[in-house]
Amino acid sequence: MSFIQQPQQIESTSFDIIDQIISSEFPDYRFHNALEKKIITRAIHTTADFDWLEILKFSPTVLEQLQAQIAAGCIFYTDTTMALSGMNKSLLHQFGCEVRCHIADVDVAATAKAQGKTRSMVAVEKALSETGNAVFVFGNAPTALFQLLQSAGDIRPVTIGVPVGFVGATESKQALYESDFPFITALGRKGGSNVAAAIVNAVLYDMREER
Repeated sequence: MSFIQQPQQIESTSFDIIDQIISSEFPDYRFHNALEKKIITRAIHTTADFDWLEILKFSPTVLEQLQAQIAAGCIFYTDTTMALSGMNKSLLHQFGCEVRCHIADVDVAATAKAQGKTRSMVAVEKALSETGNAVFVFGNAPTALFQLLQSAGDIRPVTIGVPVGFVGATESKQALYESDFPFITALGRKGGSNVAAAIVNAVLYDMREER
């Protein structure tokens, strides 16, 4: 049996196929800019789902703000270790960025139990108490996104909010979409930590190419 074995060739062939399918099955679709195309097609590549063409939404200046924060060495806060694991650590290090996930912290677990909250909610509260240039990346926990929207105060951090699921996922993302936060979000139930990481990676890869 003959099949492609080289990782880079597999990826490049996958993106070629995605471009071909978009051209043939969605001939009237237009991306707003080159970076938006890279983000959306990487979400499609991660999930094999072309619904991302329609459901992934961007606030007007979020991409410029996200690039500026990465260039300044921001701290990414994730709601899951899976999202953290999926982000390209080598590139983050090159740009002077960090990734933190407080979900498994002992103090977070204790506070969540005592207050009857999810650990994701308390992890957001802890992140907001820390100083630094913060970007929030949520792929799993709607409660984390709700907590950020409620507790951010006067700050409006760049927020990648794509939690997946049936309880609160749609509502939390709709709330982000209707907020004045700079956001990348997905309308409806679909999302996931893998998609959240893919969005960040797409921006990192683009910035590496522009260097």
